[in-house]
Order: sequence, then structure tokens, then C-alpha cells
Amino acid sequence: MATPEYRALPVAELERPRLELSGPKLARAFEILVSGSEEHGGVERYVAALRLKSSLFREALAGGAARDFSLPAFKALCAYIPTVRRRIGPYLDPQPSERLRLAVGALLEGREDTATADARIAAFCASFPEDRSHRWVRDLAAEILHNVDPERYPLMCRWVWDARTNTGVLREIWHAENVDQLVIDVPDRYGTFVMLREELAQYLAGNGVFRDVIHYVDLLAAQVYAGYISEQGGTYLRADFSSPEDPMVHVRRLLGLDGMDPRGRTRLKAADGEAFIVDDVNLLN
Repeated sequence: MATPEYRALPVAELERPRLELSGPKLARAFEILVSGSEEHGGVERYVAALRLKSSLFREALAGGAARDFSLPAFKALCAYIPTVRRRIGPYLDPQPSERLRLAVGALLEGREDTATADARIAAFCASFPEDRSHRWVRDLAAEILHNVDPERYPLMCRWVWDARTNTGVLREIWHAENVDQLVIDVPDRYGTFVMLREELAQYLAGNGVFRDVIHYVDLLAAQVYAGYISEQGGTYLRADFSSPEDPMVHVRRLLGLDGMDPRGRTRLKAADGEAFIVDDVNLLN
């Protein structure tokens, strides 16, 4: 059998929990993803948008720029992170805080060593207040790592898996009876997200997807959670998920592809609640 084009990097055996995933649930999500994207140019259009998003992160943050990023560039990146863009404003106006600059630099320093991934994410989160209003910090770290270095780092946002709240994509595709009453004893650490990506990549390979697998995995995961959002009436991130008529709207918003319109008006909010205006690209043009 052919294998996906990306090469999964090794993870220590103790970091690889067993995942019990439901094939029928994945099949249903993949079917909806393919059919729902047809009127928007097909799945490949979304794949191209995710490639562009990743390239923007690499251009702004890779190498020495991680500690010296420009304010307009970083604002543009935050516009593409749905759980961050309405909360990070106080750290960007009028300039990125020194705390933020140092935290981003430390997060990316030594990113080639994935054994330190969890420790670096924890240190990043510890650079900010550890309260409910700063839970977005974990998602910022996850999006930075994933988009700057997608081969090494799968998407690790809270909507993919949050062990503390027992919610996320993992729960929605878990194979078990009475899953609504089940506490899934799987940590939300790096190894779990690598395992989840490997499982989803294998499923996609079995359905003929061998190119752009990293981005297809993200789209499939987003579709899984989009189904949950629809079932819950859009209660998750209510301000961002308020127009369910389009079958792909929740997928776009989970992945941040709706972050900017052609006029440069973004969903990124300043400290006073006004939308930031930046000169950049609309990913789904």
C-alpha cells in the first residue's frame, strides 16, 4: 500500500497512547468535508489556503525573526487563530509586549528537538497569567509551532483535544459506548497529537489521499469538530460561529481561514474592541 508523502518523526514509545477511533465517524466527516467544499472550489482550495497560512507564519517567525517580529506581521498571524484573535489585543497595542516577544522566541528556540515540545509549551503558557481568560495562550503556542514547522508539530489546539475538559476532536471520534459519559484517559501532550495525526493520515491514505496529507488531516479534524459545533447550536466560540448556513463555515473558522476580508479588515480585536486593519492577503481569495 502507498503511504502518505510526509514522514512522521519518531516519538518516544511512552508518549504514544493507544487511541480508539471510530471508522464510521471518520467516514461520515470525510464525506461531509468533500461534499461541503465542492461549491467553494473543492478541498484543494482549502488545502492551498492552509499552505499559504503556514507560509505566512514561517516568513514572519522562522529563524531570527522569532524574537524580533514586526507588529503588522504578527497581527496578521493572530487574525488567523480564532480562539486568540479576540483576546490578544492588549498584548499587541501599541506594540507587542516584551513578554510576548520573549515567549515566542523561547517557544521556537530548539524546535528541532520535539522531546522538549511539552516543556516549551508549558513555559510559554507560564509567561502569561494562568487564569480562564488566558486559556487562548495554549492555542497561540500550538498554532505557532504547527504553522512554522508543520512536519514536526501537528495541530495541538484545545479544540483538537483538551484533557482537562474532556472535549475536542478526539472525543468526537472516540470508539466507545456511552462516550458522552466517558472520561477519556489520554493526556493532551505532544505524543497524543502525533498519534492522532498518524491515525488520521492512515485513514486518509486508505481513501486515496497521499499528497498534502498534513493539511488534509487538519481539514478532517476541523470537520469532525464542526459537526459537534453544529449539533450544539454553535455554542462553542459563540461570537465566531454564528452563521451556520454554509456547511463549511465552522471548518473555515476553526482553522482561521476567515481571518481577513479583501479590504484588510480582520477579526482580530484591539484592546478597545475595534477590529485591526492590516495589509495582507485573504487566504481564500
